[in-house]
Amino acid sequence: MSEDESTAAFGYREVPTGEKARLVREVFDSVAGRYDVMNDLMSLGIHRVWKRFAVGVCAPRRGERVLDLAGGTGDLARLLLPRVLPGGEVVLADVNAAMLGRGRDRLLDEGHLEGLRITQVDAEQLPFPDRTFDCVCIAFGLRNVTRKERALAEMHRVLRPGGRAMVLEFSRVTVAALRPLYDLYSFRVLPRLGQLVAGDAESYRYLAESIRVHPDQDTLREMMRAAGFERCDYLNLSAGIAAVHRGWRL
Repeated sequence: MSEDESTAAFGYREVPTGEKARLVREVFDSVAGRYDVMNDLMSLGIHRVWKRFAVGVCAPRRGERVLDLAGGTGDLARLLLPRVLPGGEVVLADVNAAMLGRGRDRLLDEGHLEGLRITQVDAEQLPFPDRTFDCVCIAFGLRNVTRKERALAEMHRVLRPGGRAMVLEFSRVTVAALRPLYDLYSFRVLPRLGQLVAGDAESYRYLAESIRVHPDQDTLREMMRAAGFERCDYLNLSAGIAAVHRGWRL
């Protein structure tokens, strides 16, 4: 099948591959204004604990260059900057202009000027030379990428030898007894909450569906290996609701 004829998962729907990026952009254009508030409500603030843990796992050091891919409203960049300064740099990158604008405004309002660069990029076609970064992070963004294998290959390409990649993403719940409750919350409570707070139930229904069609922990680890990463492993968070994957370019 040619690329023009192929399809990609947009939640539970199969859409033409070339259409997915536009549909995802529309979702995040819609939710950008209330994205941070909704994250806190949806997770009761636990997403912040996950992000702090993930930054600890990738262990950025003073003087390093870090790419915060699909960095959106800047939660990870805010945690990364104090670890790489002085002398280091964090590149906050996202394909969505509305999300990136929110992140830029928040970080600049908080005085994060030193060592911060902001750029709009496509994760499948990164505009950086080979071997540019010591670390590449992506948090809750990979599942929205149309061709995940291309994004992983690009992450590997822009890493320096000895550099590491970190992927924080929703994953497969490992405790069977929790799955019905998690499904009930995801498909009944979450869209209603999205309607009440953000005025958009459909976008949050898509977000719930996108989690279910995202590769599980073992599959994503194998995808990272196929992209060239070595020493790939993962750590489950909150019974597998989320997971941190990591791999190295040796």
